[in-house]
Order: sequence, then C-alpha cells, then structure tokens
Amino acid sequence: GGTVSQGSATCGGQAVPPGWPDFSSSGEALLAPFLTCTSPAEYVALQQRVDMPRLVEALDEWSAVRLGALGPVRQDASPVLQRKRAAFLVSASERYGPFHAEVFALFVLHSAHDDEVDALLRLLARDKQLGQTLALMPAVRQELETRGLPLSRYPERGEQSGDVLRGLGRAARDALSTSSLVDGGRYLELTQRWAHLPPPYQHAAREVERALALRHFSPGSVALGTFDSMTFGVPLGFYYLVAGTGQGAHSLSQGHYEQATRELAPVLLLGTLYAGGKGLRALSQARATLEPQAVESRLRELARQVEDRLGVEGLRELARDIRTSREAGEFVAVGGVDAALALRDAGGDVARAQALMSRARPGAPGAPAGSGARQGSRQVATGADDAERAGHKAGAAERAGGLAALVDEGAGLSREVVEARLALVESEAPGARLSRDVAALERQRPSPDAPPPGAEGNPRWGEYTAYYEKRLGELRQGKAAKGPLRWADYEQLWARFARGMAFERLMVELLEADAKRPRAERHFLGAFLQPRVLRSVGVWKPESGLRYADVLVIEEGGSAGAPPRVETFSFKSRDLSGLKYDALKAQMMEDAREALQKYGGVLDIRRHSLQSRLHQGREVSVQRVRLIYEGRNELKPNKPKDLAAAMREAERQVPGVEVLLQ
Repeated sequence: GGTVSQGSATCGGQAVPPGWPDFSSSGEALLAPFLTCTSPAEYVALQQRVDMPRLVEALDEWSAVRLGALGPVRQDASPVLQRKRAAFLVSASERYGPFHAEVFALFVLHSAHDDEVDALLRLLARDKQLGQTLALMPAVRQELETRGLPLSRYPERGEQSGDVLRGLGRAARDALSTSSLVDGGRYLELTQRWAHLPPPYQHAAREVERALALRHFSPGSVALGTFDSMTFGVPLGFYYLVAGTGQGAHSLSQGHYEQATRELAPVLLLGTLYAGGKGLRALSQARATLEPQAVESRLRELARQVEDRLGVEGLRELARDIRTSREAGEFVAVGGVDAALALRDAGGDVARAQALMSRARPGAPGAPAGSGARQGSRQVATGADDAERAGHKAGAAERAGGLAALVDEGAGLSREVVEARLALVESEAPGARLSRDVAALERQRPSPDAPPPGAEGNPRWGEYTAYYEKRLGELRQGKAAKGPLRWADYEQLWARFARGMAFERLMVELLEADAKRPRAERHFLGAFLQPRVLRSVGVWKPESGLRYADVLVIEEGGSAGAPPRVETFSFKSRDLSGLKYDALKAQMMEDAREALQKYGGVLDIRRHSLQSRLHQGREVSVQRVRLIYEGRNELKPNKPKDLAAAMREAERQVPGVEVLLQ
C-alpha cells in the first residue's frame, strides 16, 4: 500500500518515478505511470503494486475517468471509480451543458463495462441525478438502450428536502458562470479536457461546438456522425495509446482492413489489444520509429493473428464478454489469447474460465518422489514412503485452515485460482441445495459470527458465508441457475476438492522423479528416451473444446523429423469405498470415456512453448492415455476382486485408456 521504489515497477519500459504514488500530488502525476503502459496486462500488473482504492480516491474526477478508460480497474477500487465517474458526469453537465457533456458521457460509457455502467446508473438514480444528466442526452440514451441498460430500469428516488438547496446552489453556479471571466476559465478547462480524448471524440466535440456556434443544434440532432464507426460498445482500453495518433484505430474502423466490416473492426481491434500478448509490446516499441502507415500495418497484422486464433465469431463473443464484465476484461487482459480461449470455452463464465486457466499454468518442479514404487499386472502401488506421504498431504489438506492451505504461488495456484477451481467443482456438485428464492435466502442467510453447532472455530465457516453471499447476489442478478449448497454439503465438497488437489500434486512429483531415472528403472515413462513432464497443458479437440490435461508427457530425445511421442494422464481422487461392482464399473467407464474424449486421439496443443517441438502444425497424436485413481485404503472398494475386474472391464470397453490405482 506504500510507495513503489524506482525501478521496482515499470510500464512501457519506463520505471515509475521515485516515491510514486505520492497521494498529495496532482492527479496528472498520479496518473502518469499508467499512461506509459502499452498493454492491458501491464496496466493491470502495475495496479497490483499500489493501494488502488486510495490512489483512485486521490484523483480528481476527470483523472479518474481517464484512468478507467485505460482498461479494467482492480476490483477493490471499482466502487470508488464509479463514484468519481458519476460525480464527473454531474459536474460536466452543470459546467458545460448537456450538449458538450454528451461527448464526455459517451466516452465514459464506451470505456466502461456493463456491470460498471449498471453501478453508475444506480448511483445517479439514487442521488436523483439521472434526469439532470444522461436523460437529456439522446445519443447516450440510445447507447444505453443498445446495451440493454435503458434508463427506465433506474427510477430515481423521491424528492427530499435537500434537493431544494441543491437546486438553489446549481442556479447560483449558473448565474456566476455568465461572467466572462468564469466562462473563459470554463472554456479553457473544456478545451484542455478535449485534448485528452481520443481523436474521434475530439472530432465529435468540435462538431458540437460548430453546431452550437451556427445555432444548428437541437435536441435529438446531435452532430455525432463520427461515432457511427467508433461506438465500440466495449471498453476502449489502450487503442489510442497503442496506435499513437489513433490513426491505426481510425483506419480499421473505416474498413481499410480488408476482412473487416464497420461492425467487426472494433471487435478485431479489441481482441488484438486484450489478447494480443507480446505482439503489443513489439508494436509499442516500434511506434517511436515507424511512420503511421507502418504502425497501422503492424496493427492489422496483429488483428489477423488474433482472428486466426479465435475466429471471427469467437472475437465477437469475446468482445461481448469483455463489455459485459470488468472481471472478464481483467481476466483476458492478464491471460491473453489463452485466457480468451478459456473464457470462450466456459461460455463467458469467468469463474469456470479461471479454473481452466489455472490448469494451464505449468507447475514448478516438485521435490523428488520417494523411492520404492512398483507396478503389478493391473495395479500400481507405491512404496511405504510414497503412500505415507500421499495420505499425509491429502489428510492435512482436508483438515487445514481453509482455502489458504491449498494456495501454492510457485505452481500458479494463487488464492484467486484456487477459489475459481473450487467454484467449478461446486457448479457440478450433486449435494443438497437451498432454495433459489432470493427472499427466502435473505431471511435465512448465515452470519460469520454465528456458526452452527460443530462449526465453531472452523475456518471454512467464514468462507461458506462469503460463498453464500456471492451466490445470493448472483441469483438477484439472474446469473446463477442453482441455489447455494447447505453447510454440511459444502464441507464435504471442500474436503473432496482438497483431497483431489493433494493427489494431483503428488502424482506430478512422482512423474517428474520417474523421468529423471534411467530408462530401464522407470515405472511410468519407460517408453520415452527423454520424457518432459508438463502440468496442465491446454489442448483442443472439436468435440470437447479447450481442456487442460493434468499431465502431458512429450518426447524430448526422439529422432529429427519424426513426430514426438505423447502420453497424457488424468488423475481422479474418488471415494469408491461404497460402490458395488456394477456402480464401480459404470463410474470407471464414464471416467475412461471422458479422459479419452478430452485427452486422447489427435490434440491441438495450445501452449506456445511446445509448438516448436511439433512437426505438423500444432497437432499431435497421443499414444497412450492413463487414468489413475487415488489408492488410499479408505477410498478403495471393500472387495479387491471387484476393483480389479472393474478396471479390466473399463479398459476393454474403452480401448486406448489404461486404468491404474496409485
């Protein structure tokens, strides 16, 4: 929350000034480092280094609006930003009149996500300011209608005694503003703020000024024709920074990019900015030395590359997702194309996409696994050291103090990622759920300070109440299809989730240790010369979409020109102890089919670092899929013969999958 030392943080290759942020300094000084960022990812990363709520609070209203136009603002600072945006719209309407203020209002709307606009409209309605601001702006009303946020959904509160005083104050300000001194100062401020707008908005502002001067201006005939090709309906983010003068964006919007229509051009540009990855940095570095035409050419090439990855329809859907949610914009800004693919595969659900992406991050190498592993005809059993360690890890996770116990930053498992993965498991959980009725849920909402008998001192009770409140909010907004789990079922879900993550971590360690052994001594990877063990690799198939294999092993030492050997592993930590033979066989066959469908056959590898090892584009043929169950005694069926028979039957019914117990 303190200042960032010089050299410890950069944006656009420039170190932040010494002592930044100084919260007593001007808005321009606080904003300056963010203006040097050349990608949404850099912009989001810089926010993690400072106390963003305090920084946004320290900004003047216009500086806060400019900050919000650069990309997604961190979640804890978003409410402060919406207050600043609302205050700016009110003051701009008072100081410049509704015609000039309409250009600024469009800039605010185009640079805000739908959930942010919703919060903004609620603030204005609560303070009885909609009728005095946005309701007087025809182009703004049309924009809100298009985005499914009509002003009719936001009734203003009733009259209050303070409204009279507020009206008198506004009248006094209007009277004072008639003096030439005040009017001159106000016009100077207006033109200075125009200079901060992207070129199309500057042009629109000048058109408004010209129409007013010629008295050709009337309500409903706003001279904003330039917005026919500029109304993105999605956060503008960095387009005017990346393009320098804005000409690259303007040319795209005018249809100069041969594959683009006017409607599609903003989508291509948005996808390029949010999902373009390293290409944006190269573009920004070249910006200082290239002519505008060359910058435009580079921008078009980046757009082509992103379109190749996502497809035209994928780009349209991505733009819709980013426009809808600040959280989605931040997710894609940080994760680039891989995050965009995950978001599309998750149908725009950020929590599910985060869970998928968490499995795409390669884990840090683990400690060597214990020795003594040995393999039977149909069952792999670890030695005493490994079995003891597996039980210890899983048991410790189940008994630990909550989600924090599962966080492993070195393996890419931040708290946010762990929460997202748990959310994905929760969405598929079969446990008993409470009603979807919002009123009923509000009446029986749990309190963090009043746990039920048996939950006293349980650190997961606080997590449960937070989960309950989040689901309640989602149901209010129509974003959830299921009610929350009951406390007891949530506890069981969490225990299964923790156990599964511990087992996955153990198996990665075992495979990494196996890869280091001489080939003749390996228990899993003897078919490889030089196996490379990779955790959570993104793979794509037409029938299953984007998925992340728990482990993908690829040959590093094969002959030149030959396709590399590839095997995949899927890990399951299931409680099979209560299953009879028929149910056990059905469960294993279902798991085997799922593993083969997602991780077998021909896979399109989506991890860039692996593509140089491939010889036919990004596609590889998987030689073997292995489904490995956790073999702790308390999880195994009571009859070993039933277990062995079910494993054999699953392999027979689903050729290409080897079923093991670890």
